[in-house]
Amino acid sequence: MTAMTYDGAGARRGAPDDEIGAGPLSRGAAVVWWVLTVSGLTVLTGGLPLAVVPLLLSDPSNAPLVALAAVPLAPALAAAVFAWRRFLGDRDLGPGRHFWRGYRLNALDVLRWWVPTVAVLAVVGFTAGNLGQARVPAGYGVVLAVVAAALLLWAANALVLSATLSLRTRDVARLAAYYLAARPLVTLGTLSLLVLCVGVVVLTSDWVLVALLGPFALALTRNAAPVLRDATARFTRPTDHGRGPHA
Repeated sequence: MTAMTYDGAGARRGAPDDEIGAGPLSRGAAVVWWVLTVSGLTVLTGGLPLAVVPLLLSDPSNAPLVALAAVPLAPALAAAVFAWRRFLGDRDLGPGRHFWRGYRLNALDVLRWWVPTVAVLAVVGFTAGNLGQARVPAGYGVVLAVVAAALLLWAANALVLSATLSLRTRDVARLAAYYLAARPLVTLGTLSLLVLCVGVVVLTSDWVLVALLGPFALALTRNAAPVLRDATARFTRPTDHGRGPHA
């Protein structure tokens, strides 16, 4: 299983201070610019369809519509992860350029595993919403919740791997499952982020969560750093310069 890394930056063009400036005001303004740009583009490309979800009736029959609205979400988050990795490494003043490069490189690869995942989650949601009519034991609902949580944790690993490494879909699936157990602290951190997302929806609204997709992608990127370091070291084919080639 061999992969190639790409960071969207091309050759290193110099230290961040060359473009941003060395002063704290310049660096602070650059951070704000990155957060606003990446957050706005993530909402624009992946969050807008989710904005209609609160308008739907709370009925299990709407599960397919919710799933359809969620399809653009993963490519947008992968592009945000791609951009945030540049931000955490050697940032410049072009967050939009890195976001769109990540979107172009990763969208199709992400959709190959995300669409089946969303379909399974829709089935789980529809089934959970009809437990009363099915007259099955209440514990079955707990099983469905565990299945949904496991799928989302796996998808989070698949997301950061797809945004960082050029891998076949089946290799993404295998590695995402492997790192759930191999990096338990990362898995626990991702679970905490999912719980936080649920809390935001319960205490505020779905729209607030949509608005926070950019910062959520940043938190996911930082949390997944051990997974990305290990996967890059083990599954990257080095070039003559000692760095993995980018697409």
